[in-house]
Amino acid sequence: MNEPITPANRIAAKENFRNTVRQFRSITRAFFKSERRAKARGWLILLIALSVAYVGVIVLISYAGRDLMTAIESKNSHAYWEAMGRYAATFVAAVLINVFFRWTQETLALLWREWMTQHLIKRYFNNRAYYRLRGSESIDNPDQRISEDVRNFTSDSLTYALMVVNSVMTLIGFFGVLWSISGMLVSVALVYATFGTFMCFVIGRRLVSLQYDKYQKEADFRYGLVRIRDNAESIAFYRGEKREHRDLVHRLSAVVGNMRTIIFWNRNLGFFRNSYNYLALILPILIVAPMFMNGSAPFGVVTQTIESFAQVLGAVSIVANNFEDLSTYLAGVQRIGILWDDLDDFDAEEERSARESLQQLDEAGSTVKLCKLTVLTPDKAKVLANELTFELGPNQSLMIMGASGSGKSSVLRTIAGLWPGGAGALERPALQHLMFLPQRPYMVPGSLRDQLRYPDHSSNVDDDTIRRVVEQVNLSDVLARVDGDLERVIDWTNILSLGEQQRVAFARLFLRQPKFAFLDEATSALDEDNQSRLYGLIRASGIGFISVGHRETLLPFHENVLRLECAGEWVLSRRG
Repeated sequence: MNEPITPANRIAAKENFRNTVRQFRSITRAFFKSERRAKARGWLILLIALSVAYVGVIVLISYAGRDLMTAIESKNSHAYWEAMGRYAATFVAAVLINVFFRWTQETLALLWREWMTQHLIKRYFNNRAYYRLRGSESIDNPDQRISEDVRNFTSDSLTYALMVVNSVMTLIGFFGVLWSISGMLVSVALVYATFGTFMCFVIGRRLVSLQYDKYQKEADFRYGLVRIRDNAESIAFYRGEKREHRDLVHRLSAVVGNMRTIIFWNRNLGFFRNSYNYLALILPILIVAPMFMNGSAPFGVVTQTIESFAQVLGAVSIVANNFEDLSTYLAGVQRIGILWDDLDDFDAEEERSARESLQQLDEAGSTVKLCKLTVLTPDKAKVLANELTFELGPNQSLMIMGASGSGKSSVLRTIAGLWPGGAGALERPALQHLMFLPQRPYMVPGSLRDQLRYPDHSSNVDDDTIRRVVEQVNLSDVLARVDGDLERVIDWTNILSLGEQQRVAFARLFLRQPKFAFLDEATSALDEDNQSRLYGLIRASGIGFISVGHRETLLPFHENVLRLECAGEWVLSRRG
């Protein structure tokens, strides 16, 4: 189960580590330069101050403990109670500092998580990245990365950063203590910690990649469960329980297999770490015990040496003592960093400029006009429509037809701005004046009013207008189910049939009144009477529209027909 260490593996590991460090710096710098920088820096300064104070108290505790044990050894009652008083006072100070330290750390971590999650969500929606990331080979389960991985990243980043600060302060504080007892103690601690860190890296280097795979496989398993919940009705109709059961078992097997490998490497690392920690208990005694026995050091120095050696060794063994957790943390940084970098790609101005230099886009007009626009698949491997050219004015309509898989919906998505096109020019109204009606409309959580006004919840549409449109699209029975209450909240996705959901989409269209609408088989679940009713309404509304469909009964409602042929060929004709 161990991989050979080849030069290629070393180069890849170094490059991977450099990328992880770069991603960490980029994310951290963005937070401390954000609009919350003043508050964040204030909390960070307070944390560092508390860390310094805590290490100072620990040093005082070591001296108080030394005096206490020496007083016990000498049977000096007065010195004993004095030392006990100092010992108790340092304990009280340590408790107070510890509690406020943790409270400050958790507060800063929460502030960081809130900012980072909001920042990623904003960028996730920017330039429709959430849509373009579908099926991405590099980004799996962005939902988990934005929720769980961000939470772990912010919390663990502070934990390890403060661990480093504490280690530095501990070294400064306890190096002097050990050196005052014996210089050999300092040398042994440094050599021993260096050896332990190197061995932990050699034994446990596989854990970083395994922890990365663990995140992905756990997320895939959870997504499988969510997918079953979201598609329960379809699975039930198909009687697909056995197939879904097999899929879940397969995903679970991947999780278990990955965890078995992690457990195997943790076991190997555990053999070394436990031996390393137990031997660390003996080393200071081997050095200081002879000093006590020959009378050159009191017994209190022995106890102080053991405690101080443990503090210094823990400070310089930060990697060795936390290698398992660090491997999980680094895997999380990589997942967040890859998402961060990919969203950077969507935000990059040079890429937008390069794309727009090929496809000239004019959003100032009130027409939809294509001039030699080439429509490609997202991976640009196939031409769906070559040099497509037509012009559609206000209140005009176009029907896109063709064989299944010919790219009808792809042409529609390109015109609507959901997909980038290839070379050519495209003129259409700005996106806020367009509306896209998919085959399966999206039902949002909320009231019937929320459904009908989606996505513009800020629109001031009065109740009479809403009720009139509901009646026009033949949804009066849906309104009756909630006793006419537009504020009633129910599970609309499971309550409404697909045909009713499609009529809700048309109600949204008539309430919003865009300049153009794009209908992707938006009446596929409706009977012909309801279909005719809705297309008659959209023609009477003055909204220009482009439809994709298979039914010949749709043709009378369109003035133009675009038929897609094979190999990117197309034929445009005018009806009547």
